[in-house]
Order: sequence, then structure tokens, then C-alpha cells
Amino acid sequence: MDNLRIQLEPRSIATCPNPSLPAELLKAFGHGVLQHQVEVYEAAKTHDIILDLAPTGTGKTKAGLSVIHHNRNRNAIYIAPTNALIEQQSEAAQTFVDVTGLPHVVVAASAKQVREWPDDRVGPRPGEKIYNLLREPATIFPEYGGRPLLLVTNPDIFYYAAFFQYGSKDRSNIASEFYSSFSTIIFDEFHLYDAKQLVSLLFYLVLSQVFRYFEHGRKIVLLTATPEPACEAALNLLQKEGVKIQKVDGQSGKSHQIPSQTSVNLEIRKQIDKESLIVEITDEVVNRLQKQPDQHGAVILDSKDTLNRIADQLRQKVEEHHFGRIIGNTPKEQRHSAAQKQVILATSTVDVGFNFERDIEPERQNLDWLIFSSRDRFSFWQRIGRVGRVLGKPVTHIPSEAIAYLPEEAWEQDIANLPVDAGRTGLQQKLEALDCLKRPFLDIYWRSEAFLEIARPLLELETQLEGLPQASLITELYRVLQTVLQGKRDWDFYKKRMRLLQGAENLAKVPPEKIQKDWKYIKGGQSCLMSFLRTCCPEDYEDIQTGRASITSVESLLEENFDLAGDLRNYAKILHTSYSPLFRFRDSFFESLKVQDPHKLLLDEAGEVIIDPMHLLRFYEFESDGEQIIALSRAEQPYSLAFSLCVDSLEEFDNNYLCRLFAFENCSIKRMIGDSTRPTALIKEIEKQLIPGVVVKEHNKNRWAIVKLRKQGLECYPIHVSGRDRPTPKEYLFFPSLSGILAIAAAGVTLQSPDNEEFWVA
Repeated sequence: MDNLRIQLEPRSIATCPNPSLPAELLKAFGHGVLQHQVEVYEAAKTHDIILDLAPTGTGKTKAGLSVIHHNRNRNAIYIAPTNALIEQQSEAAQTFVDVTGLPHVVVAASAKQVREWPDDRVGPRPGEKIYNLLREPATIFPEYGGRPLLLVTNPDIFYYAAFFQYGSKDRSNIASEFYSSFSTIIFDEFHLYDAKQLVSLLFYLVLSQVFRYFEHGRKIVLLTATPEPACEAALNLLQKEGVKIQKVDGQSGKSHQIPSQTSVNLEIRKQIDKESLIVEITDEVVNRLQKQPDQHGAVILDSKDTLNRIADQLRQKVEEHHFGRIIGNTPKEQRHSAAQKQVILATSTVDVGFNFERDIEPERQNLDWLIFSSRDRFSFWQRIGRVGRVLGKPVTHIPSEAIAYLPEEAWEQDIANLPVDAGRTGLQQKLEALDCLKRPFLDIYWRSEAFLEIARPLLELETQLEGLPQASLITELYRVLQTVLQGKRDWDFYKKRMRLLQGAENLAKVPPEKIQKDWKYIKGGQSCLMSFLRTCCPEDYEDIQTGRASITSVESLLEENFDLAGDLRNYAKILHTSYSPLFRFRDSFFESLKVQDPHKLLLDEAGEVIIDPMHLLRFYEFESDGEQIIALSRAEQPYSLAFSLCVDSLEEFDNNYLCRLFAFENCSIKRMIGDSTRPTALIKEIEKQLIPGVVVKEHNKNRWAIVKLRKQGLECYPIHVSGRDRPTPKEYLFFPSLSGILAIAAAGVTLQSPDNEEFWVA
């Protein structure tokens, strides 16, 4: 039998019976201060970075906020992993500030909230608003004059600020404030960051060391119950560079334990096909509602469409008031009402910070049972930690139940040999040994183009410090980053590469006539011009390199030849767009859309929902009149999506554009059922002029790698390429955007850049 059954023993958390904390903090923690909360506060007295590794639902937020007490008159920032959590954690921070008497003003800052701040005092630019808020909160909010700031924001804003990604008028100012303004920085649930996102966190940690902010009392708190081994390895290397790091799990007080989670009767099932999974989970939920009407449960799945189809099935079998949905699109007020239902259907949006709280709290656990899927061991422990929570509850002895769906590869990798009595420790060891549950791409990304990503802020900093004694810090900063991320190439290589990309970005923004006149005054313009000559005009480039011609002759050609200036601009645009996925915190293929949902296909109550266009195209029937999109029904079967591309010559395409990072023109999307195309006006609205990615040809030697990449979650689509020399299209595979970079890096295939430079992979 494929299914495994195992009992996970109940969990306890250590308390601190006589905590030596300031009275105001004791008041904030309330009754039963936990050992890890005390240890975090104490560790911050002597350490620079503190990792709180206590289990989910055991008060890590308060532990992190307590560290602000050490720098009570200076600015602090709390980075919540999702927009949904910003408001929740802002409320928690405000309560903490009020109870402890900290002087801070708490401000929530998602992109939407920043846009809503008043424009009349500093202007409408988001970067300008954030900069002035950090400089003096009263600039934006007059009532907050003279008080330190506690900014609650998301990783996206933090990334764009620290990596000089705001507009040219604000990027230097806001980066300077983000580097120097905060004395306490709290990263919540940082294990959710992917490989690319972790780069920004590690960059900030290294910068804090090299620029000596730790010497001036800066404290950084990292909150996670499931640390990523690759990140732990990076922190160990940072520790060798002199950073004082302390890990806390609160388990030292073995004699003072209180229950935190009930025992869990866990059944591990093999992931099955989608239609069978919908039927199986629906029947399981209906059965529990009938046989256990006094219990509450939840279903947490990665697939939004699967979850919604389960909701459709449940409507036909039970009364609708029994269940509610919580997905990324669910508005705040609907989240609260859904949380009161007997069964909660949810996506990964509840993995962090959502406590399944009810208006009428039961004396026992809020969730008696849980059904969930998991792609990696981090989400497994995050989700299993949601069921059976009893910290502070009067009734703690009633067992909970869980059903976990794991990938089929787990059985191929011997999970079936897990002993029935393995318990939590045995299960943890087994899951860590399964390759199929490891999070892919971390060290692959770090050892490939991560250094090009960090070259952007490094180059900006070097420019600002030019001629100053602190300029030498850039070389030291790069050296430490190279050590932590195990990079291979030197700073000069990435500095030159980044100057080229800056030039491409700047040239792509201006019309050809301005390039003709001002190219040498455009920042990075000469680097991009030389790259253009080397790639597109090799004979002219060779003449300049050997001294047979000078750059002034090219300047004259540009001034005289409008078409040549246009070619340079197009080259710059392709180069810039190809690399643009490296310089975004989240990789989004298209902008999200507002969709009306009158039939409650996505929401429990009719209304407007924000949705990814690719998800809409695949799973819904809808109508669009150019002003609004209305979801009509769920597609009877999911649509497939394919790209099509027109080129001048298929032979040239095969020779020059396969396995090459590029930004493709004349690339369109087809929505299909089988071989039949279903056109929709929406596709034309969302298609971009240039679409970055990598096209590969599938064959016997690489098919295994492509299958593996798909299982690891990389987006991949068929692409049909036709040429004027061959109207009949050939089919390839297209890995769009960042997926293309990761696919080639993971597969170990040499990837070419648009300028024919090798896109370096370790």
C-alpha cells in the first residue's frame, strides 16, 4: 500500500519562569514568557544578527519587536513576507509599541499604501515619499513630528530601495536612507525567499558588516521555523568574517515546558492526477463534516485552480456556509469571514502569519484536521505546524489529524521505508534525505549571475564614494560577498558588465535622434556602443581595437546615419530587456489584471479580484470589452498556452538563438484546446513588444533535464517558430523570463547573452 501512517508526538515549548526583562516588555509578552523570547532579547545585547528558530505560532513576532527596545530612540523596519501580512503585523507592532511605551510611530508601507499617502507635501513619486518619511515622518504625516519610525513593509520595497531600483530622481536618496537609517531590522519568515530574493537579504547583511553599522549598534533579527541550509551556510561564512551571530530555539529550559501542539495522526499519500485529487479531497471533507460535525479543518493546496474546483464540488454536496476560501486574491474582510467557517480552503497565502483565529475561540485547537499538499520540506513543516496548535489553550490533549500529499518521486526515493514509530525526528531526517523535496536553484543561482545582480548597487555606491576614503570599502564589500556566495569572478568583470547594462537601459529610453546627438553623454553609452560594434559590426570593432579607426569615426557615422542610431537603440533595448528579470524582486511575466467575479468563481462573495493573466487564460471563460474583464465560468478543461514567433530565417534562428538569453520580437501567445486555437482580445492587450527568455530544442539528450525542470516548478511553454525561408513552423520549448536563466543554469548548458558573451554558470 502506498499510503503511510505515522503518529507525530505532541510538542512543547520552553517557558521562562523568572525572566529578567524590563517591566514594559514583560507587560507586552503577557503571562507565560517563552524561553526563546527572552533569549532573543538577551542575545541582541551582544550579537549583531539573531536567528529565532522557534516553531510557528510561538510568538516570534513579539520576540523580534522586543529587540527594538535596545535602540528605542532610533528607526526600525519590520519586513513582512506578503502584503496581506503588512496590515496584520502593523497592528501587532502598534499594540507592542503602545504597551511597552516605545516612542515609535508605526507606518505600514505596501506599494498601494505608499501611493495613497498624501501628495501635497512632497509630491506623488513613491520613492520621494518613502525618502521623506525616513528622513522625517512629519514630512508626510505632520502629527508624527520628532518620533522615530517603525516601518512595516514587504521584501519588494526593501529590495527596490536597497538595490537602487527606484526612479533616477530618488534611487540614491532612498538607498542611502535604507542603508543608514535603521538600527533594528526584522526579517519575518525569510525562509520563504527564493534564491534570487535571498541575495538582497545577504547583500544587506554583508553591507552592514563592511560599512560598520554593527559597530554602531545595528541589530538584525531573522525569524524562521525552517531555515534553509544554503542560507545557513552563507551565514556561517559571514560569521567567519567577524559578524556576531546567535541562533535561538528556546529549548534550553527543559524543565519548564508547556504544550504548543497536539499529537498528530499523519497519513502521507502519493500525489495523484488532478481530477482524482479533486474527487478524493472533496469526499474526504464531506465525510469529516458528516462524521465529525464538531471539528474544524482546512485544506491547503499549491494549485489555486484545484482548490477552486474542490469548492465547486463541495457546493453540490454540502451547504455553502460550511466552508470558505482564502487565496491571495481574497479581500481582507472576506478572509475574516472565511476563517469563521468550519472548513477553510486555502492556498499558500496562509502559510505565514495566518493563525486561523476565530471570533469564538475554542478551548482546544483551532484546527482539528488538515489536508495539504507540499512541494518541498519547508512548506511541509510550515503546513503541518498549522494543525493542533494549543499554546495557551486550556485543553491540549485531543489528538489532531493530517493528510499530506507528496510528490510521487518521494516513493521512488524510499519514503515507504519510514518506520511507523519514527516520530517527528525520524520524519524530519527522512524528508531531508529526499532530493525531490529540496528547494532547487539556491546555490545554482548564487554561483551564476547573482553577482551581476549585486553589481548594480555596488557600482552605484562606488560612483558615490569616488575620491573619498570610503571608496576602498566597495572592494572589501565585494570580497565578503564573493566569500559568502562563493563567487568565482572578480569585481572588475562585473563592474564592466554592469556599466554595459546601464548603458543599454539608458539608450533604450531615448529616441534615435537623441542618440545621434548625445550618445557619448548618456551614462554607459560608450560601453554599450562598443558592445554593439563587437556583436553587430565586428569589422568596425576590429578596426577600432587595432587603431586603424577611432571612436570619433563611429560618432560621425551615428550623427549622419539615422538607421544606425536606430539599430543601436534596438540592440540596447534587447540587451536591457533580456537581463531585466535579474533586477526584479518577483518575476512576473505580465501585469496582474482586475477581473469582475459575479459568479463567485474566485471569491466567496461577488466582487473584483486581482488575477494573473496566464491563470485567467488557462482556467476561465471570460469576456472583455477593453474596459473591464468579467469571469463567466470555469473552463471545462484547462486551456494550454503556446507561443509563436516569426523570424526572418529559421536556419539563422537555429544557428544563433537556441540556448541563448534573448528578448524576442514578434512573439505572440496562443490559447488552445488540443490543436484548436481560441482567440481572445485580451491576449493582444497583455502581449509585450519584447519577451525575454530562452528557447531550447528538446531532444533525447536533454529530455530528462527538461522533465526535471518542469517538476521543479519552472514555467515552460511550446513555441512555434516560423521563418520567411520556411513557413511551416518548427516546435521548440520556451522558458520565459527568469525561468530561462534558471533552466539553463540548472541544466548545465552554456548560455549565451545577446552580445555573444558567455552567460557564466559555475
